[in-house]
Amino acid sequence: AMFGAVLAAVVAVKQPEVQAIGGFQGMLEQLGDKASFIPELSKPSYYIPLLIIPIAVQWWAVWYPGAEPGGGGYIAQKMLSAKNEKNAIGATLLFNFAHYALRPWPWIIVAMASIIIYPDLDSIRAEFPNITETYLKDDIAYPVMLSKLSHGWLGLVVASIIAAYMSTIGTHLNWGSSYFVHDFFRRFVRPNAPEKELVTVGRITTVVLMVIAGTFALTFLNNATQAFDILLLSGAGSGAIYLLRWFWWRINAWTEITAMIFATVTAVVLVFFVPDEAVTTAVLDAFTVKLLIAVFGTTIVWLVTTFLTRPESQKTLQKFYQLTHPGGPGWRKVVDNAKSENIDINVMEEGKKWEMPMQILMVFIGCIVIYCSLFSIGSFVYNNVLMGIILGVVAAIGTVFLFRILDKLRVDE
Repeated sequence: AMFGAVLAAVVAVKQPEVQAIGGFQGMLEQLGDKASFIPELSKPSYYIPLLIIPIAVQWWAVWYPGAEPGGGGYIAQKMLSAKNEKNAIGATLLFNFAHYALRPWPWIIVAMASIIIYPDLDSIRAEFPNITETYLKDDIAYPVMLSKLSHGWLGLVVASIIAAYMSTIGTHLNWGSSYFVHDFFRRFVRPNAPEKELVTVGRITTVVLMVIAGTFALTFLNNATQAFDILLLSGAGSGAIYLLRWFWWRINAWTEITAMIFATVTAVVLVFFVPDEAVTTAVLDAFTVKLLIAVFGTTIVWLVTTFLTRPESQKTLQKFYQLTHPGGPGWRKVVDNAKSENIDINVMEEGKKWEMPMQILMVFIGCIVIYCSLFSIGSFVYNNVLMGIILGVVAAIGTVFLFRILDKLRVDE
């Protein structure tokens, strides 16, 4: 998949329209602010949704597959396949480097070239008159750019895209099937079902999920943007739950269930029934406004639900604590209740320093490493060698510090 993306980027830069303005460097000069790493700080409509909202809200409030604020089944599938905990953390860091720092740049280059070759949708319409108007949106630019490839290379790139798609869809289908089999079927329908039966039910569930997803996409979605909007908005507001469960014993199953249902319904309403023009402001674009509505609405709903419903049983909380040892003041009540019942659930942690502050420090160092890597690679792409070296060195130093801290924490060797 990466080879195909790089090939598409090389072919895009070599197009006559790009070469006519001086190649890659000429393209950067003509694009101006559109090619800048940092959004225009004099325009709130640029820097608020692109910089402020992600830093202030999105990272903790929005759940997204593969980028769950407090961890989740998506990334756990990959971590559980590692040899031990230390290898799992290293593999996750490598995945984040490849996914967020390395992979975007070929796409970005193709996107920049598409602005030069097809400055607006009318130019695409003129060259491809047979494209249905329903699908003539901004996201059509990438497949249109792929049409510049020769037939042989196009086949290779399409095959790479299919391979990437199969990897992603396989993870999602396995994840959804596991929810149905383990959290519903085995728990409520057949508690004593043998493994062979569970595998069969899982396979059937996978096929059903594929049919439902395909039907929904073909029936209701007009473009990829709608799919991404629904995906992000359906997780808006629930991200904090997955963070707080490690800090606060009061989070329960109804907290998560309510958040998922409310956020999903809100996402569908905002995407299909609320026009962008109704919520767009001079400072914020429509999606950012919808995101904030979903975040704060969902957060209020799950907080109210948490306080109105019963907490999990002490037995469940004690079992969770023994398994994960979250520690900290938010779990002190559970530990004290267990001690009053002469149950020592904290025997392995007694006298040890709470590791969560160091783990949070690792999170921030990891973010610095990935962002510096992203902009280091981008600097080299932009031919800014000095900045690329500086950011690369910072990323390398951050990685060393990250693993030094990791060695001090409780990990399996």
